[in-house]
Amino acid sequence: MRRSLLPEAVERYVTSQVTVETPLQKRLREETSRLKQGGMQISADQGALLALIVRMIGARRALEIGTFTGYSALSVASALPDDGKLICCDVSEEWTGIARRYWQEARIAHRIDLRLAPAIETLGELLRTAGAGSFDFAFIDADKSNYDAYYETCLKLMRAGGVITLDNMLWGGEVADPNVHDEDTDALRALNAKIRDDRRVDACLLTVGDGVMVARKRA
Repeated sequence: MRRSLLPEAVERYVTSQVTVETPLQKRLREETSRLKQGGMQISADQGALLALIVRMIGARRALEIGTFTGYSALSVASALPDDGKLICCDVSEEWTGIARRYWQEARIAHRIDLRLAPAIETLGELLRTAGAGSFDFAFIDADKSNYDAYYETCLKLMRAGGVITLDNMLWGGEVADPNVHDEDTDALRALNAKIRDDRRVDACLLTVGDGVMVARKRA
């Protein structure tokens, strides 16, 4: 389902005039759009935003919670230095199988460590093994009911100055409608308010795609 809040003509303009998208990214985006679940894919300008943040903060170690067919991972990993590492958390062999093909073609597969297991388990393992403060960047785009848990664990894993980004934080505009109440909408609405008031971070909710929350961990 298309969730961008921009009119389609404006969204096309942003993609064609503002976003720098490689032919490989475009091909992956188009292949994914033909899938039944293709609406879960991030937009091209979201991918460009993630890559820009990674480069701006000089990230070397990154996390992704929810990989789908790999567009966001392709964007992030391409922005990492060649010895950088992106750990991707997902549970679907089918969808990430598509992702692996494109990562190989882009010659960035060596930068990506895909872990097929519930993300909360992988994040807990990383806390035990890599330790707190060991990552620079995180992108969260998975099951909305667990967003709060992912945010809290990623915040522990981030270094001071590290950045957490969260997708779908406008949820097609439903978070702004006080008459809409369901598990996902309520979870996202509550997390928006929590991050707004969270003194551990500096944050801004952007109207890119379906809404991207950007939170920088304070020292």
